[in-house]
Amino acid sequence: MPQYFKLLGLVAPLLLSIGSCSGKAPARQGVLRVWAHSGQAAERQVLEQQVRRFNQAQKSTTVELTFVPEGSYNAQVQAAALSKDLPDVLEFDGPFIYNYVWQQNLVPMDGLISASVKQDLLPSILQQGTYGGRLYSIGTFDSGLGLYARRSQLQAAGIRIPTGTQDAWTVAEFDRALATLAAKDPDKQVLDLKLNYRGEWATYGFSPIIQSAGGDLIDRSDYRTAAGILNSPAAVAAMQSVQNWFNKGYVDPNIDDAAFISGRVALSWVGHWAYKDYAKAIGTDLVVLPLPNFGQGSKTAQGSWNWGITTNCPNRECQKSAMKFLEFLLQPEEVLAMANVNGAVPGTKRAIAKSQLYAPNGPLRLFSAQLLAGATVPRPQTPAYPVITSAFQEAFANIRNGLPVKMALDKAATTIDVDLQDNQNYPTANYGMVK
Repeated sequence: MPQYFKLLGLVAPLLLSIGSCSGKAPARQGVLRVWAHSGQAAERQVLEQQVRRFNQAQKSTTVELTFVPEGSYNAQVQAAALSKDLPDVLEFDGPFIYNYVWQQNLVPMDGLISASVKQDLLPSILQQGTYGGRLYSIGTFDSGLGLYARRSQLQAAGIRIPTGTQDAWTVAEFDRALATLAAKDPDKQVLDLKLNYRGEWATYGFSPIIQSAGGDLIDRSDYRTAAGILNSPAAVAAMQSVQNWFNKGYVDPNIDDAAFISGRVALSWVGHWAYKDYAKAIGTDLVVLPLPNFGQGSKTAQGSWNWGITTNCPNRECQKSAMKFLEFLLQPEEVLAMANVNGAVPGTKRAIAKSQLYAPNGPLRLFSAQLLAGATVPRPQTPAYPVITSAFQEAFANIRNGLPVKMALDKAATTIDVDLQDNQNYPTANYGMVK
C-alpha cells in the first residue's frame, strides 16, 4: 500500500523535534536545500543518484538532499514553516498543496518553468499543481485506479471484458457480474476493495464513484458548499450501490491483503501499485479494467508526491536554480528511472511513450490513457481538503457499517460546510504571494 494513503493531519506540535533538519540553516550561494520523504528504499536510492547526476552535470548549483521520515513528514514541514526553516525545494503529497499555498509556503512556478517542460507534463499533474490560477507544484509521476481480474475467470462466467474507459461496465452490468461470480463462489465474497487500507484510501478509492454519478465532494464552481453536491440524489444512489455490495456479502474484508492473489476473490479495486505483485502471481491471465460507469463516465482518482519551491528560497536566482533541478528530474530518462522502481505512471508524455508498462501497447496503458484523456478527478483544490477527506472517510465507514446512505452523506456535507463557514470560505486574497 502506498504511504500517501495514511491519514492526513495538518496540525503540528509546536515543540516538535525535527532531528537533523532542526535549526535554521543560513542560505549559502549556490547551495540548494532539498527535502524529500523517506519512502521506499529503491525510491531513495534513485533520488540520491539523480542528485549526484545533477550536481556532476553543472557547477553553478549544489543540491543538498535531506530525507525526512514519512510518518511525520507533514508535521515536520509544518514545524519548519513556523520556525522559518523550510528548505528551498520541498517534496509533498498532492492533497497538501492547497493548504501549503494558503499558509504562504510555496512560490508560484508560472514564470520559472519552461514552456516545453510544462507542455510535456500530464494534464493531471498540471491540474493537481494549480491553485488560484497559478502553478505551485509539479510531479514526476502520477497515479490511478482500476479493477484487476483474471481474464479466464471472466470468460468462463460469460462476463464482457471492457477494453477501456469508453466501454466500461455500467453499474448495472457490474452488479450483474458480481452476482454471477458470487453464484459460483462458496462464500460469495468476490470483490476486494482494499479494506485493509486506512485513511486517505477511502477518499482516493471511492470518491470517484460519486463523481462518476455526477456528484462531487464539494461544489467546485466556488468551493463554498458541499450541501446538495456530496449528498445529491445521484451521489446517494451511487453509494447505495456500494452499500448493497456489502449487504449482499460480495466484499472480502481482505485482512491479510491476499484476497486477490490467493484467488479468494475475482476482482480487486485498487491502483497501479498492485500490478507488480498481481502480475507475478497471475501472469498473462491478469487483465486491468476501468472502474464502473455510474452514469457520467468511468472516473479515477489521481495525484501523488510532487515538488514545490518554498518561500524560503531567498531570491529569484535561488528559484531559477530550483526550477533547473526540477526540470532535470523531468527529463524522460529521469522520470523513467523513478517510475521503474515505484511502478507509478510516468508524469510526462515523452516518458510514457518510452515506458514498457504505460506506452500504447503496455499492460498498464489503461492508467496512462485515463490520465491523458481527462478521465481523472483531482482532489478538491481548497485548503478545506483535510476536513473534506476526513468527513468522507467517516461517511464511507458509516455506509460500510449500515448507516442509511443519505444520513451519512448529509452529516459529511454539514461537517464540510461548517468548516467553510468557520474559515470565511478561505478567501483568496493571499494567493500568488512571492517572497
